[in-house]
Amino acid sequence: MADNLVNESYAALGPDAILDAVESLGYLCDGHFLALNSYENRVYQVGIEDSVPLIAKFYRPARWTNEAIIEEHEFTQALSDLEIPVIAPMADRNGTTLHCHKGYRFSLSPRRGGRAPELDDPDHLEQMGRFIARIHNMGATHPFTHRPTLNIESFGVDSYRYLLEHDFVPTGLVDAYRSLAEDLIERVRNCYAAAGKVQIIRLHGDLHPGNVLWTDKGPHIVDFDDARMGPAIQDIWMFLSGDRPYMTARLGDFLNGYTEFRDFEPRELHLLEALRTLRMMHHAAWIARRWEDPAFPLAFPWFNSGRYWDEHILALREQAALMDEPPLVWD
Repeated sequence: MADNLVNESYAALGPDAILDAVESLGYLCDGHFLALNSYENRVYQVGIEDSVPLIAKFYRPARWTNEAIIEEHEFTQALSDLEIPVIAPMADRNGTTLHCHKGYRFSLSPRRGGRAPELDDPDHLEQMGRFIARIHNMGATHPFTHRPTLNIESFGVDSYRYLLEHDFVPTGLVDAYRSLAEDLIERVRNCYAAAGKVQIIRLHGDLHPGNVLWTDKGPHIVDFDDARMGPAIQDIWMFLSGDRPYMTARLGDFLNGYTEFRDFEPRELHLLEALRTLRMMHHAAWIARRWEDPAFPLAFPWFNSGRYWDEHILALREQAALMDEPPLVWD
């Protein structure tokens, strides 16, 4: 397969290129397409003549190697083969799932509808717990070869240094942000030390409620683009927010389902707020790293405002306090 990636902005990816790419695989498009909510990649619902629409994902150049994308595809297909409700890319007659057309790498997937899960509903959380445990059982069988591990250096240290080195933090807040970031990294390391040695497995990696489509038959889990190695709690903590009593109750609901299929190590709860902190730092740096993409200033116009950085620093200070508290308790 050709590997000549397109280096210019995604702005060059227009309707004709999208439809031509899909038709290069033998489909006849009906001319209709809808841009879906995605910033890292470009994702479209594409109408197909006399059939249901397909989802076409065009991968951001240079983010993942071909091998890393194919590894994600193989992981989701293995999960689908176990009848776990994930959305795996479609293979052509040769078994290929990653395609290239005029320099753009893309994949096709079936369209699935759904709504957001109801995180106040114990039944929803128990069902999610059961499915995620089954994902983790598969994820624990062997490691990724071409995908990274979620760690403090890449998500935390590299993130805050990038923001400072590229002058995204307003001048008047640089010293406060640097001092806070260094303090947060120390606290994150303390949380990891308290957790001790935990099992590192293949994960979804970005399993927030927006990546779950709920139907009357249960959930579909989508978008494994951030799949990587990490602790199991990474695929759990994003379903937990609110005050401590509320999170404790929701954790119990989730783990009631999870532990039907897989043991959970309570020591990983030391990592919950540490991982939340790393995600917040990484998210700010992610926007900064993509700022030259015209879609990002349009989608995040507040990012380079003083108000955003005031609020971001305040939220990180709150995380510092939360990491000093004892972890949630699960019986």
